[in-house]
Amino acid sequence: MSGELSRRVRDLLGRAHRELPDPAAKEALAGAIGRLDEPLRVAIAGKVKAGKSTLLNAMVGEELAPTDAGECTRVVTWYRDGPSYRVLLHLVDGPPEQRPFDRVSGAIQVDLGRPADQVRQLTVDVPSRRLREHTLIDTPGIASLSTEVSLRTQMFLAADSDRVAEADAVVYLLRHMHGSDLRFLESFHGDELARGSPINTVGVLSRADEIGDCRLDAMEAAGRVATRYQADERLRRLCPIVVPVAGLLGAAAATLREDEFQSLATIAAAGFDDVLELLLTADRFVGTTTSIPVAGPARQRLLARLGLFGVRVGVQLIREGTVRDAGDLARELSARSGLDRLREVLAAQFLGRGQVLKARSALASLDAAVRSQPAGVDTAALIAEAEEIRAGFHEFVEVRLLHLLRSGRLPGRPDQLAEMERLLGGAGGGAAERLGLTADAVPGRLAVAAEEALGRWQRLAEHPLSARELRTAARATVRSCEGLLAGLRQSGSAAPAG
Repeated sequence: MSGELSRRVRDLLGRAHRELPDPAAKEALAGAIGRLDEPLRVAIAGKVKAGKSTLLNAMVGEELAPTDAGECTRVVTWYRDGPSYRVLLHLVDGPPEQRPFDRVSGAIQVDLGRPADQVRQLTVDVPSRRLREHTLIDTPGIASLSTEVSLRTQMFLAADSDRVAEADAVVYLLRHMHGSDLRFLESFHGDELARGSPINTVGVLSRADEIGDCRLDAMEAAGRVATRYQADERLRRLCPIVVPVAGLLGAAAATLREDEFQSLATIAAAGFDDVLELLLTADRFVGTTTSIPVAGPARQRLLARLGLFGVRVGVQLIREGTVRDAGDLARELSARSGLDRLREVLAAQFLGRGQVLKARSALASLDAAVRSQPAGVDTAALIAEAEEIRAGFHEFVEVRLLHLLRSGRLPGRPDQLAEMERLLGGAGGGAAERLGLTADAVPGRLAVAAEEALGRWQRLAEHPLSARELRTAARATVRSCEGLLAGLRQSGSAAPAG
């Protein structure tokens, strides 16, 4: 269905481009049409020092984004797949221009050649398989001491009646939930909150290893905090999924070097008391005199790259014999950092719904173009077709129902509402996620679960004592179950009906 949805939206935008007389609207619509063919745009946002650039590096698997407080971190920076490394500078007033850059400890440092307030954005082309799936956008920190820096992110991501958000989806980094986080998320969703659902926002509990004081069980403690955040009604309405991630550890795992593994192995091979004393605190790790033959500068580099939590976990894994080389350790550290889980969530929430998210962005561009027309321009037919698409395609129906569920506006038992959310794709668009089964579930098991879910929701939709709103939602859930079964039958995973 997503292919048909994209075709309808593309045709509608093309028609609007032909019919609307305003040159600015035509330019915006042309950009929106082109955007349908681009990789999904995923912005990384959060407060200053939340770990945005570190997380971006972890997601790409390469040290790209500078993590210091230089001029480049004051500018919205797009990282996209390209044939070679290149940096384009887009001015507030003027054509884009290519700029020289250096690699400093791997990070791309750009010579802006002018004050940051004259720069609208930077675009960095990187040959990267991961960036073919989605363009990642590093944004300046919100709630910065500099109002101008915070405003850059607000202006880039916020949607209102005159402006369409430039990102299709957002990964929002939280350390502690503040009112400013909620206000920012509300501004990003804009008027979509009235008729949509924040399926395009995933929360990350960042620097999660620090929540548990970098103990070996720190990520378990962070997981409990993330679960508590997800249960908060205010946050759930805007950002329904929160994943704990130790971004520094994830970035180090993606780029772990052999000499780093050897240093950790040397520490792990020492006596228990010596290791315990060395790993007691970060200050002791880099400053104490020890008989373990790893020099102070090497320990400082380890701490800067992995953090105290990563050093402790790495040493523990090597001592236990769980890992035997740098490749093994990198895989274990990635899993324990939460990065693997975040990738799974992004694949389910963003990539699996990519066409729907891009269609939403495109229709928002059409809405803005229509609103900008002078009096006397007939836009009624365009508005009617846009609403027909929103109402007629089941993908949009699911989005609206998810919003009603998460805002507590649907009646029903908790178990019913939880299953409805899952079947509508709240935990991911794949059959296994919707049916609450593991990713390795055999096709026959998927088909049986889909048939059982279909029967349950058909009965609920037809039950005379069910509340009217619940019956309406149940009928949409039946449609989702029918779609699951149709997909399974098409792939040969289920027997034909009857």
